[in-house]
Amino acid sequence: MKTNTYRQAVWVAFRVAFRAAFCVAFTVASAVCATNAGAAYPDRPIRLVISSAVGGSPDIVTRVLALELVKQMGQQIVIDNRPGAAQTIGTEMVVRANPDGYTIGYANVVTLAINKTLLPKQPYDPDKDLALIGQFLSTHNLLAVHPSLPVKNVRDLIDHAKRNPGKLLNASGGNGTTGHLGGELFKIMTGTQMVHVPYKGSPQGIQDLIAGQVQVMFDNLTSISPSVKSGKLRGLGVSGPKRSPVFPDLPTIAEAGVAGYVTTAWGGLVAPLNTPRDIINKLNAETNRALQSPQLKERYAAIDAEPVGGSVAEFAAFVKAEAVKWGEVVKKSGAKLD
Repeated sequence: MKTNTYRQAVWVAFRVAFRAAFCVAFTVASAVCATNAGAAYPDRPIRLVISSAVGGSPDIVTRVLALELVKQMGQQIVIDNRPGAAQTIGTEMVVRANPDGYTIGYANVVTLAINKTLLPKQPYDPDKDLALIGQFLSTHNLLAVHPSLPVKNVRDLIDHAKRNPGKLLNASGGNGTTGHLGGELFKIMTGTQMVHVPYKGSPQGIQDLIAGQVQVMFDNLTSISPSVKSGKLRGLGVSGPKRSPVFPDLPTIAEAGVAGYVTTAWGGLVAPLNTPRDIINKLNAETNRALQSPQLKERYAAIDAEPVGGSVAEFAAFVKAEAVKWGEVVKKSGAKLD
């Protein structure tokens, strides 16, 4: 009887020890596997969704960044342009994607700030359904007109618009863009009336402006500056707080007579909510590293795009402040989705 009891005790002790050893081994193995998985990212192509048309400012600046990321990370990045619906189509694709780091997206002042007020019934909540990765650029807009329009500067445009209320067509790269709201703010601040004509992207609007189908456009320097440099369009002013090094002789709109007028555009990278934090941190670090590339800096300088960078937390604080700012612009201007 005592022997059986002894054997049972030994067997119980053995089972306990075996389970403990197994648990420790499993935990260590899991940790090693997790570490190896994280270190291997990315081990296949990454899809980068841009919610704007090919050839527009968001497309241009994001492709420049993507080229550097490909060099650094040794993995292909597939650009997927999904314009339309005030940039909600592409953004929703990112929101609905698997949170594994293999689908990320370009997000900007429109998707993360403006649409919160302008488009309150979105199919997602950008604050709750997206994980911020980091901001990577800032730029400003350029006010351009068709050369046939009898205006040489901003003051001429204001006077002409007042003499012809509602007759000028003001193109933009889409509803809710800084081109759209920049135009609305201009009209409010100058007491002018122009008809907003939204396009599915900047390239289409610029082409119609060149063709004379519309007369006025506010758009990112990145996409519209080549047409101004070539003489196909006439630049009147830039929207930023200071002159652009690309057009040093072109005044700011504030300088040209609309005191206090300033609008800027910016963009960053986002991922689906619940994307692993180590992947978010890696993408943030790789983005900041890419922004230090001499090649990227040179290409951005040529199109008057300023590399920004920074931490995830800094991007989150910036987005929050921009949402407040642009929410006030939307309310004051009475901007609508045309």
